[in-house]
Amino acid sequence: MDTSYPREDEPPRKRGPPPAAPPPRDHLVWAIFNTLYMNFCCLGFVALAFAVKARDRKVSGDVEAARHFSSKARCYNALATAGSVVLPLLIVALVVTGVIHLSKLAQDSVGFFTYQLSGRDDEDH
Repeated sequence: MDTSYPREDEPPRKRGPPPAAPPPRDHLVWAIFNTLYMNFCCLGFVALAFAVKARDRKVSGDVEAARHFSSKARCYNALATAGSVVLPLLIVALVVTGVIHLSKLAQDSVGFFTYQLSGRDDEDH
């Protein structure tokens, strides 16, 4: 292959209007899953309401309002998901530490509540 001579490139393309921004996401499926999971403070239901509003505004052509409601739906979905993950982990951690503390307390108190019998009664004589 001979590359010693200059090659002609394609002619420059004409510039047109910039491509339109993609429509905003409505996060409806995420909100439905969060609603069905029944998370803390019904945040999934609030996210579902904003996701439906975002989809309605997107269908009607109001892109700015759709972006606004989509942003709110995403925030509530994130809060609902975080709450659904963090709260059970926190409860499990509290139960485990409580069980550990109670088992140590029970082991320490066994010696206090048991009556030890011995052959000598030095205290009575």
